[in-house]
Amino acid sequence: MDLVETAILAVHVLVAVSLVVLVLLQRGKGADAGAAFGGGASQTVFGSSGSGNFMTRMTSVLALVFFITSFSLAVYAKNRAEMGGEAGIPTVQETISTEERERAGESPGDDDQPPPLE
Repeated sequence: MDLVETAILAVHVLVAVSLVVLVLLQRGKGADAGAAFGGGASQTVFGSSGSGNFMTRMTSVLALVFFITSFSLAVYAKNRAEMGGEAGIPTVQETISTEERERAGESPGDDDQPPPLE
């Protein structure tokens, strides 16, 4: 795993945790009716205008960063799989030329034929 992939993974985990915390901090739409019976808006952290705009925008930004890091990690995983595994070393397929098959006593088309029935 190279340094860039590790950094993207660290950002991805931090954004995921932040996104969960931010969603849990938001109030549902049903909380507005409860606020009319004693919950004052002046006691909120973000002022009387409410935290809706700030929280909604931060959720949107974190969700966008989460999708970008997810896509980046998927591209890294695809490239690693194409290169041949975890170590990043390409796999080598051994091919035998027609001349080598003839020297070994095989006919060139032996692999194309099904085995004979016994």
